[in-house]
Amino acid sequence: MGRQWYEDGKMMKKKNTFTDFIDCGDFLIQQKFTSKEHLYATGGSAGGLLMGAIINMRPEMWKGVVAHVPFVDVVTTMLDETIPLTSNEFDEWGNPKNKESYEYMKSYSPYDNVEKKSYPNLLVTTGLHDSQVQYFEPAKWVAKLREMKTDSNLLLLHTNMDFGHGGASGRFDYLKDVALDYAFFLALEGRTE
Repeated sequence: MGRQWYEDGKMMKKKNTFTDFIDCGDFLIQQKFTSKEHLYATGGSAGGLLMGAIINMRPEMWKGVVAHVPFVDVVTTMLDETIPLTSNEFDEWGNPKNKESYEYMKSYSPYDNVEKKSYPNLLVTTGLHDSQVQYFEPAKWVAKLREMKTDSNLLLLHTNMDFGHGGASGRFDYLKDVALDYAFFLALEGRTE
């Protein structure tokens, strides 16, 4: 949608990214393309941050969500300049050493905004050898969700012990990741065969 739309979705306007995505979901429901009982979302890395933000903001809207290598502990990660890409990303997210940026990041950081409430069915994936979103970031988010959530929906964590941020890279290995997502979504739809 052009450069201005991109500019309006970063730094101190980052929350527009989340509300735009939610608005798209609302549109799909209003136009009867789907319903809350059949609406799913998936995203990885920064898209995993998006998944974490939307389930904090509108958890009732989604039947199931897959978050791949999700960047969900925004403040802690952005404070660690030893992580590849962190300081290069200050132009995208802001520098949490700046008080205003810190407070804004914390206001949407999925990890920092987990609450006692119901969350949708979740599949969270991570890779042991991920240098960008280290495996413990999604793992601690899942642990906090397990402690706080008030529902009995699925909350699955899959840690790939062989791969990193991009997942499997073999000619057909990536299809196992795709199959895992489909199996998760189809199981939520009651499809077992």
